[in-house]
Formats: sequence, C-alpha cells, structure tokens
Amino acid sequence: MSGLTVEAVTFAVGGRTLVRELSFRVADGAALSILGPSGSGKSALLAFVGGHLERVFAARGRVWLGARDVTGLAPERRGIGLMFQDDLLFPHLSVGDNVAFGLDAGVRSRAARGEAVAQALREAGLEGFARRDPATLSGGQRARVALMRSLVAAPKALLLDEPFGKLDAPLRRDMRSFVFDHARRRALPVVLVTHDPADADAAGGEILQLGTPP
Repeated sequence: MSGLTVEAVTFAVGGRTLVRELSFRVADGAALSILGPSGSGKSALLAFVGGHLERVFAARGRVWLGARDVTGLAPERRGIGLMFQDDLLFPHLSVGDNVAFGLDAGVRSRAARGEAVAQALREAGLEGFARRDPATLSGGQRARVALMRSLVAAPKALLLDEPFGKLDAPLRRDMRSFVFDHARRRALPVVLVTHDPADADAAGGEILQLGTPP
C-alpha cells in the first residue's frame, strides 16, 4: 500500500465535535482538497495528520504513510512536509540557509548540502539567490523558497494550509502550478486546506467538504 491514509479520525474541542469518524486515502501524486467555513475543523484536521494538533483538542484516529503507521510519531519523524499561508522563513538566515534547514541530517558534507540547496534553488527559478536576505524577496519568491525547504527533506506526503491566501490573483495562479507540478513530479500525496474553490480546481482530485458551506 502507498499513499496517505487517514482512518476513523474524530476530534473535538470544548465539548464540540468538529470531525467524526472521518476516513480518506490520497494516492501518490494525487491531491485531496478540504473546504469548509471557518471553525469547521479544516486546519485542525491537517494538524492531526501532521502531528502538531494542539492539546486543547481531544482526538483519536490513525494516520498511515504507505504501510507505516505514523500516528504516534513526532512531527519531524513522520516524513510529512508542510506549507502554510505564511512562508515562515527565518529572517536571520540567508535564502540558501533557509533551504538547507530542511535537509536531512544525513546530508553531512558541506559540498553535498551546498549542491542540494543549489539544485533546489534552480528548480525554483532562483539560481544565484543563496546568499540573498529573505527580506529582499518578493512574496512569490518567498513562497517558492518555503516550498523547496519542505521538499529538500524528501517528504512522503505534503500538507498545504491556505498556502496561496496572501498572494494576488496572477501570482496565485503561478504558485498553484508551481506547487502542484512539483508534488506530482515527486509522486507526493497532497492534502490542501483552502477556502477558495479555485485552489481545489487547480489541485485536481477529490474535494472534502467540512461543515456547512456558506
């Protein structure tokens, strides 16, 4: 078995159940989009899959990557990449060092790390940007750096939490193509949380509606 599987997930907060006995599977290279109004549990569901759900939630269920049950693992051991609405680049690090932060600890030599960063920046159309200050980048460039930082860790799945929300319309279209094309080339199962049906259309695949549509 491959792909990402979420099995019988139920979670509640403050005595209110947001999701009950929810199961789904996303195949390698495919995408699932989660839509719903604010407070419906979209981001909390993504956090459960990624392993960083806040303790105020009472939750149960299982998360599988292929045949591997990752439910009890810390986020950094799950092999799941994350991309948020905010790029969360480290302002005290260069662009190259931000990308390198995502590299596996097994990539030890300076040469190997440097080549991995250079390759990632070439893929992002940012060749020669390694020494740049992140503050000098445009919003789209910062978003591409954030994605490549996730991808150099060689994740087995990718979670996207409103990653295009702060981009203007033309840039939003470009970033959708950039993100989903990279995920498909790497055969990553993708789970996207969004309030914008156009994001879900760009992702392709199935759509999961939580709560009552506005």
